[in-house]
Amino acid sequence: MIGRAIGTGISAARDAIARRLVKIGVRPNTLTLIGVAFTSGAGFCYAAGASHRFAWSLAAGSDQSVYLLFAGLLLLLASACDMLDGAVARIGGASTRFGAFLDSTTDRFSDFAVYAGIGVHYAWARPGNVTFVLLAMLGFFAAFMISYTRARAEDLIERCRVGYWQRGERSAAILIATFAHNIPALLVQQAFFPLLTALRRLLYTKAVIEGRGRITDPRDGGLWVKIRLWRWARMTIPYDLVTGLNIAWLIFARFEPVDVIRRLWGA
Repeated sequence: MIGRAIGTGISAARDAIARRLVKIGVRPNTLTLIGVAFTSGAGFCYAAGASHRFAWSLAAGSDQSVYLLFAGLLLLLASACDMLDGAVARIGGASTRFGAFLDSTTDRFSDFAVYAGIGVHYAWARPGNVTFVLLAMLGFFAAFMISYTRARAEDLIERCRVGYWQRGERSAAILIATFAHNIPALLVQQAFFPLLTALRRLLYTKAVIEGRGRITDPRDGGLWVKIRLWRWARMTIPYDLVTGLNIAWLIFARFEPVDVIRRLWGA
């Protein structure tokens, strides 16, 4: 399966790099903070050119610039740090409770930096686009609620990692939309679909507390369970199909920069 092959390859490369970093004395918290710096730079680049196409130019006022390309490259580096800090901690025996707390906290900052940058861009664009600003706010809200529902749920139950839109999927979506210079498709997707993951975690937690819920393999369920492909785990064919559809959306779904809210208000 495609997902299994990619996941295995990435994990092997990550661990090999992590072992080298451990040998030269790199600390996991250092990688976490470096990732924050990269994400901050990406947020600035989104603010400067979230709607631009790629071009080797910083020309102000053009619909082509290098900013979106830089945003993608900086996020790639930030994602590498995000993967490596945990691997370095595990391989180097440097895992700490504060490190886990720092990693989780900076993840929320990363979500904010990306969507704040995009929102600022569309607020300052000429003309400004209230619809895209609102979608950016909803995108951050959805990302925050996914992590918050899990954190609160795991104060009450043992585990709550259900739902398709985990952090890896959301980060990949941002990167794909960035390199496809298709931020509007990202905003439409991330403003709504990840909220379904937050809702599922809420309902799952309620069911577990009431003694009704547990994570089961969809292959063991009935037809209705099997056809909900988004509920299958990573490295399965249904998961790959859902992921392929999401990737196709981010690449091919194109939206004109129409400000729906202003049109509805008659502005």
